[in-house]
Amino acid sequence: MKIRASRRPARIALLAATALAATALTGCGEKQDRRPLTVVGWGGSSQAADHEALIAPFAKASGLHVQEDSWHGGIGVIRTKVLGGDTSWDVVQAETEEIILGCEEGLFEPLDWASLGGRAAYSDAAVNNCGVGSQLWSYLLGYDGDAIKGAGPRSWVDFWDVKRFAGKRGMRKTPKYTLEIALLADGVPAAQIYTVLRTPGGVDRAFRKLDQLKPNIVWWSSIAQVPDLLGSREVVMSVTSPGRLIIANRDEHRNFKLQWAGNIYAVDYWAILKNSPRKAEAAQFIQYVTRPENQMRLARIMPTGLTSKAAQQAIEPRYRENTATDPANMAGALKLDGDFWVEYGDELTQRFNAWVAH
Repeated sequence: MKIRASRRPARIALLAATALAATALTGCGEKQDRRPLTVVGWGGSSQAADHEALIAPFAKASGLHVQEDSWHGGIGVIRTKVLGGDTSWDVVQAETEEIILGCEEGLFEPLDWASLGGRAAYSDAAVNNCGVGSQLWSYLLGYDGDAIKGAGPRSWVDFWDVKRFAGKRGMRKTPKYTLEIALLADGVPAAQIYTVLRTPGGVDRAFRKLDQLKPNIVWWSSIAQVPDLLGSREVVMSVTSPGRLIIANRDEHRNFKLQWAGNIYAVDYWAILKNSPRKAEAAQFIQYVTRPENQMRLARIMPTGLTSKAAQQAIEPRYRENTATDPANMAGALKLDGDFWVEYGDELTQRFNAWVAH
């Protein structure tokens, strides 16, 4: 891999200037654009929980009309909207590298941190100039306890063991998380994952490990697909976030199991798109949903880690179970390195897509 740091400032300056021009072009139509505030989430049970715990209560408390949309992530989607003058989204939930790049490129609005209680009120990882953590979550190993009876998989090494645990594996169709998981399965300690991935030999090693499992992988693009893949027995285990499976167990009487060993944790963020004609209402929404009492309401509906320090301390212990808020689940966990994916994401995505296609 080649480090492209020297090219980033020029690219960022160009994109920021283009974004500013697009904002200026669309600004004259703001008075005519009276559509509802639009909040964009991840779809499925996660967005249903957001609606029940946050969006509907906010609409009632504020008197504002709020509509929802969903997406699967990708900084390219945000670039296209902002640089193209598309003003259909206001608030979006975004992943770590999308926030880092989007803020550098001027695609998101800077937040007023004083109105959010100050940066110190949140976990360090939940703070960015353009984004505040909506939840702390993990990707981990999930499996169907009815398909795999008795002692189930206990590690990513077991995820690769198709002789002992026959059946297909579900993985997100992206190099992010996938390469890290491959190296964890190949015996690389969590603390060394990104040191190894920053070398050509380390990337080759990850792809060689993936070669071993490739015939047994079912790729998914949305985390909302995982409960259905497991429930239909199309896969017997999958990379997943815990909340989806716990909700399926509760609402659909499934027997899905979770394995926290080697989980990769990250933060999702609330952010406001640069060309939003609803910036004031969007800021009001973010102020509301990040309050400790509202974060806790979400955690009581869907298991999720909390980013507000006050919420982390106040939430009842039973709602910390099976979340990244519980320290017991974080022993040996790997923190996603957003800066790594900002630096190498394009290059590794090209290689990954070519590998998947052949």
